[in-house]
Amino acid sequence: MGHSQYDPAMQSRPAWNAGKTVGTKRPLTQKQIWAVRFFLDREGRLRDRALFDLAIDSKLRGCDLVKIKIGDIVSGADIRTRAIIIQQKTGKPVQFELTADVRASLLTWLQLRGGTVHDYAFPSRVDHAAHHSTRQYARLVDEWVDAVGLRRAEYGTHSLRRTKASMIYKATGNLRAIQILLGHTKIENTVRYLGVDIEDALILAERTEI
Repeated sequence: MGHSQYDPAMQSRPAWNAGKTVGTKRPLTQKQIWAVRFFLDREGRLRDRALFDLAIDSKLRGCDLVKIKIGDIVSGADIRTRAIIIQQKTGKPVQFELTADVRASLLTWLQLRGGTVHDYAFPSRVDHAAHHSTRQYARLVDEWVDAVGLRRAEYGTHSLRRTKASMIYKATGNLRAIQILLGHTKIENTVRYLGVDIEDALILAERTEI
């Protein structure tokens, strides 16, 4: 239930976005990805490196990423090359690829982490039977972007979700493919999410000769 602007109790309550930069978070560039990886490797943060890599490759929302179970990404003694999960927001499945470097960092972490296929890949430090919270994940992303000199106001968890999708779109211009990879129900959502505008459309048109 909402609150009226005339409600006395609301007069002194600040807006939820007061002092914050609201809007689409920027995707990372290839150079920034390698900067974060270098930082995490230098600090020996195996869990964070695996989480970061999985976030980039999977293109999942934070709420889905933190709930990944070992069995979702492991087959036998190996990391899967492709995985599938059911999205919390839509209730529909979405598939994602796991590239060689990402599989290597995941394997390194999971060998250290141990556990069964029923356990969460990234357990909470407070309760090992629970998964990492989205708030914990957001705090980690803040640490990572700080470490490589980026502004928290411009980058966040959605930056990781958008990064590979944006790169694929720039390379192919294939919005339908990006819609499938992001698990969007409508292509209009993909257009808004990527920030596709008339300039992008014109550039694509100019590349097409008839």
